[in-house]
Amino acid sequence: MSFTHLDDAGHARMVDVTAKQPTVRSATARGFVRCAPEVVSALRGGTVPKGDVLAVARIAGIQAAKQTPALLPLAHVIGVHGAVVDLEVTGDGVEISATVRTADRTGVEMEALTAVSVAGLAVVDMVKGMDKGTSIENVRITAKTGGKSGDWVRPE
Repeated sequence: MSFTHLDDAGHARMVDVTAKQPTVRSATARGFVRCAPEVVSALRGGTVPKGDVLAVARIAGIQAAKQTPALLPLAHVIGVHGAVVDLEVTGDGVEISATVRTADRTGVEMEALTAVSVAGLAVVDMVKGMDKGTSIENVRITAKTGGKSGDWVRPE
């Protein structure tokens, strides 16, 4: 098996996608922020001392999707043409979902994962004073469309 991110000497490299034709692609990622019951109650009641946690996390996730190549050295600079970050308070914390879309030469899986991860970090940052045990869990791609490998959905 050959790895496209390694050259013949085994050194890391950015894959050259110049010759590829742009196509419409999307990726959806999900993750979970586990919080103490008092944090869940404050999230539901809008009483977290730092403000509107879900609004800040949503914007942080969208911004993060656009900054992925600055964080991951082998990620391509591509056009993020759409990014939606949804957060839902549950009995145990916050479910996060991000869908990122592009019409470019490579996929947006890393952008979707980055959006979920940074949205989760924003939640942690805003509630850490209430619950130092808050944790981010189970960040994963759940679906992708487009590109050479076609569509894929994670079996749940």
